[in-house]
Amino acid sequence: MRRFENKVAVITGGAQGIGKATTIKFFNEGASVAIWDIDEEKGNVLCNELKSESNKVEFFKVNVSDFEDVKKNVERVIISFGKIDILINNAGITRDATLKKMTPQQWQQVIDVNLTGVFNCTQLVSQNMLENGYGKIINASSVVGLYGNFGQTNYVATKAGVIGMTKVWARELGGKGINVNAIAPGFIATEMVKAMPENVIKMMEEKTPLKRLGTPEDIANAYLFLASEEASFINGTTLSVDGGIIT
Repeated sequence: MRRFENKVAVITGGAQGIGKATTIKFFNEGASVAIWDIDEEKGNVLCNELKSESNKVEFFKVNVSDFEDVKKNVERVIISFGKIDILINNAGITRDATLKKMTPQQWQQVIDVNLTGVFNCTQLVSQNMLENGYGKIINASSVVGLYGNFGQTNYVATKAGVIGMTKVWARELGGKGINVNAIAPGFIATEMVKAMPENVIKMMEEKTPLKRLGTPEDIANAYLFLASEEASFINGTTLSVDGGIIT
């Protein structure tokens, strides 16, 4: 029996990059997967690819920063699959600039998606988990949320905030059968990173003792572990998945 047979997972930002790798991993482990993403084209393509193997997957176009949109789609997932057991708060954006040059719009866009979006999804999905007395919530932070990073005031603020929210929710929900944890990825070879100049990629590799970038699958495996019963006594933790990065 596969690890997540009879479990239902919601994966935000699940149509591309790390989210896509995570969707595929959970699907292959037997979960019914609700792919949440703002990119309708990529979401439908991935959903249709997986449906050739099993119907236990649906795509939902969701703007996680919109509370009412999230609420509507939580209800749609429950209608489709009956419950929600696992929430992977993976969706995120960057709008990098130095403190001097960052615009209020750049600040707010990142806050809305990376911080408010995590709050919206967790508050609304956890209500179903509380009814069922079971749940696994894993939030995407980042090593920059632990150590800071030049030119990322907005992004670092959200990722540090996610760690703080994770600790609060672990206390509030832990006694009710719900584990809440976070992961902190390091330098990961997503399509966005691969498009960076070669010297920047080399610098990232040199800062990582394993001398390589992480893969989306490395992060997906961490999500998989924290959502599994093997991690049932892990709660309120931020797991760094960074190859031993040197800051």
